[in-house]
Amino acid sequence: MFCYQCQEASKGTGCTSGGVCGKSNTVSDIQDLAIYGAKGLAYINEIANKEGVEDKEVNEYLLKTLFMTITNANYDEKAIEKQIFKGLELREQLKKKLLDKGIILSMIPDAATWSASTSLELAEKARDNRVGVLATENEDVRSLRELITYGLKGMAAYAEHALNLGKEDKEVNEFIAKALAATLDDTLGVNELVALTLETGKFGVSTMALLDAANTGEYGNPELTQVNIGVRNNPAILISGHDLKDLEQLLEQTQGTGVDVYTHSEMLPANYYPKFKKFENLAGNYGNAWWKQKEEFESFNGPILFTTNCIVPPNPEHIGRIYTTGASGYPGCKHINADENGVKDFSEIIEHAKKLQAPTEIETGTILGGFAHEQVFALADKVVDAVKSGAIKKFFVMAGCDGRMKSRDYYTEFAEKLPKDTVILTAGCAKYRYNKLNLGDIGGIPRVLDAGQCNDSYSLAVIALKLKEIFNLNDINELPIAYNIAWYEQKAVIVLLALLYLGVKNIHLGPTLPAFLSSNVVNVLVENFGIGGITSVDEDMKMFLQ
Repeated sequence: MFCYQCQEASKGTGCTSGGVCGKSNTVSDIQDLAIYGAKGLAYINEIANKEGVEDKEVNEYLLKTLFMTITNANYDEKAIEKQIFKGLELREQLKKKLLDKGIILSMIPDAATWSASTSLELAEKARDNRVGVLATENEDVRSLRELITYGLKGMAAYAEHALNLGKEDKEVNEFIAKALAATLDDTLGVNELVALTLETGKFGVSTMALLDAANTGEYGNPELTQVNIGVRNNPAILISGHDLKDLEQLLEQTQGTGVDVYTHSEMLPANYYPKFKKFENLAGNYGNAWWKQKEEFESFNGPILFTTNCIVPPNPEHIGRIYTTGASGYPGCKHINADENGVKDFSEIIEHAKKLQAPTEIETGTILGGFAHEQVFALADKVVDAVKSGAIKKFFVMAGCDGRMKSRDYYTEFAEKLPKDTVILTAGCAKYRYNKLNLGDIGGIPRVLDAGQCNDSYSLAVIALKLKEIFNLNDINELPIAYNIAWYEQKAVIVLLALLYLGVKNIHLGPTLPAFLSSNVVNVLVENFGIGGITSVDEDMKMFLQ
C-alpha cells in the first residue's frame, strides 16, 4: 500500500504498512482499485456523453465510490469489492450502448479495459503497478492528479448529501467525470493540471452552494441556538457523520418510542436547524470531535449510527452496538441500506436502544452555534458597526478538521491567546478545540461564530463576500480576515480549493502541509496564493496581527 491522502500520513510522507487511520494494506489497495475503476468508468462515460449516451446511474456510482474511499469512511473490504464489481458492470453496459450506435472504442487506457469476476482477481489487480498513487512517476504530475482526486472525493461527499435530499447539478456531475478521466491523460502536464485544480475549486463552490440550498430548503436556515450537552434519563441512539436526511428519518422513526437521539461530532450543527428543533426526541449533542469516539461510545451506552466518514476502528466489544449506512462501513457492523425510494428502516437500532442503559453524563451545560450566512446577515448591522468602531479588529477563520495529534493543541492555545477584539469564524469539527471555552463576546456578538459542518465553510465564504460588498472593497483580501485552518481529510481539500478559486490568499494550513503536495506544487501555491504552514502560536499571532 501507499496512501498519503490525509494529514496523518506516516512520517509526513505516506502510510506503507497499514494506515494510521486504521485501514489495512488490503483495504487500502482495494480502495485504490475502486478509484482506478471509477476513473476508467469516467473515461468511457466521457465518450458516451459526447455521443449523446447518458446513464444517470453512472453519476450516482461515481459519487458513492469517491465518498467510500474518503479517510475513515469505509473499512469493509467486501462492501468495496461489491462496489467495484458494480462499476465494471456499468462500464460494460456503456460500452455496449456505444457499440450499438456503431462506435468502436480503440486506444483506451487499462483503467477502462481491465476486468475481474472474483475477489482473488480483484486482489491481484489491486497489486498491479498501474493502480494506485505511485503509478504516476512524475512527482509533480502525481501531486496534482492526487490533489484533484482528493478534491473530487470531498466534492462527491457533498454532492451525495444533496442528492439524498433530491438536489443535483448536472454540471457538477459532468465535471466530476471529466476531471476523473483527465487524471488518466498523460498528455496533460503541470500547467494544464494546475488549471484543472482551480476548476475543481470552482465546482467545489457550486457543490457547496447546492448542498447549502438543499439543507436550508428542507430544514430552514440555521439559527442562533444553545445546544444541550448534558443527558436525559432515557435510552438513546448516538448519530455521527454529516447526512441530515439520515438524521431526519431516524428522528421520525424514534418519535413516541421513548428513545432519544443525540448528535455526535459533525452532526452537532443539525441542532441549529428549525425543522430539527421540532423533534422533542432530539436531546442535544454528546461528546466531542470524532477522534474521541472510543471512550465516548463506551460511556454513551446505547447504539451508534454512522452516516458518513470519521469512523475510528472500534473496540471489539463496541462493534455489536455500531450501525453504518450510506457510504460508511466497518466489518462486523450492521449496515442499513435505503429502499428504492430512499427510505431507511431504523427499527432494529431503535429496538436495540430500548434494551440498553441511558447515556452516562460526561459534561453539562450548553454550547452556542448556528451562525450560518443568514443568521450573520441578520446581525450584519451590529457586526459592521463593531468593525467601524474598532470594537472588532479582526476575524479569524479557524474552520476545518480536528484530529488526534498532540500538535493540534496549537488551535486551542491560539484561540485562547487571541486578543479580545477578535472574532473566530468556524465550521467543521475543528471547532471542538475551542467551542467550549469561555471566550466571551464583543457587544453581544459571541467571539466564536460556528457556521456548522465542514461543508458550511461555504457560509464563511458568503459572509466574507457580503462584508466585501458592504465595505465597498475591490478585493476580498482587503477585509480584516485571517485564515488559520486545520485540515485532516479530503473534504478539507475541496474547501481549500474552493477558497482559492474565490481568490482568497494567505491561507495557513496546519498542523502540517499535505504530504501529497510536491515541493514544486507547494511553490506554485505559495507564489500564486500565499499558502503557508504554521509555526508556534506566539510567532503566528505576531504574523497574523501585524
